[in-house]
Amino acid sequence: MIQEISLKGKTALITGGATGIGFAIAEQMYDAGANIVIAGRREGKLKEAAAKLGDRCSWYVFDVTETDKHEAFIQKLEEKAPIDILVNNAGINIKKDYFDFTAEEFDTIIATQAKAPFMLSQAVAKHMKERKSGCIIFISSLASILGMHQIQAYTVCKSGMRGLARSLARDLGPYGIRVNSLNPGFVYTDMLKNTNLKTPERLKEIEYRTPLRGFTQEKDLGMAAAFLASDAARFINGIDLVVDGGISSSFLI
Repeated sequence: MIQEISLKGKTALITGGATGIGFAIAEQMYDAGANIVIAGRREGKLKEAAAKLGDRCSWYVFDVTETDKHEAFIQKLEEKAPIDILVNNAGINIKKDYFDFTAEEFDTIIATQAKAPFMLSQAVAKHMKERKSGCIIFISSLASILGMHQIQAYTVCKSGMRGLARSLARDLGPYGIRVNSLNPGFVYTDMLKNTNLKTPERLKEIEYRTPLRGFTQEKDLGMAAAFLASDAARFINGIDLVVDGGISSSFLI
């Protein structure tokens, strides 16, 4: 099992990998032996994250919404080392009353959380297809399972990531490419604090409604992603792995 769980010699590209869940995934994959490439828009955060990880981590300033640059970016990375693992993690959220949501705001969410991972996966999968090997992970959300307040555009995208993972698992599986989604529970990140958890009462409510009590830790998601990318999960394809302490499968009153 130790041999199968190892990612030694593999290269993982993680979008939004400098902070939050993305960094936790980078950290655990690095710990499992992978060479890490993190991409994002903030140079300072990328440099800081790479320094924390170590010499097997490289970073690139890259805006995933610039889909016309995906092919060139991936080609540049492939010339240095084949991308064995892609984690589509970059994301944004806007919490707002449904009737106040604008078309421009909707387009912004879609561009980052739906169009970008769709097109970036296509660019990476072309190379994986030639090698008959690869792993793609989409980050979904409990919003794709539970009805959540005032995040409808985000929910559209995250529901789509679950469906896209299943569809691509069917289409890319014959080429040895596994595609899954990873579904975080309530993780106490800055994004969550700014959208869902603005009051102590809300914090207590979520903790109570989670059978294991408490919040999902970023490391929990990192370890789950590393497992999905490893040979220990060699026959796992097309699933949505939920790491939420049981909140999505329980009804507490």
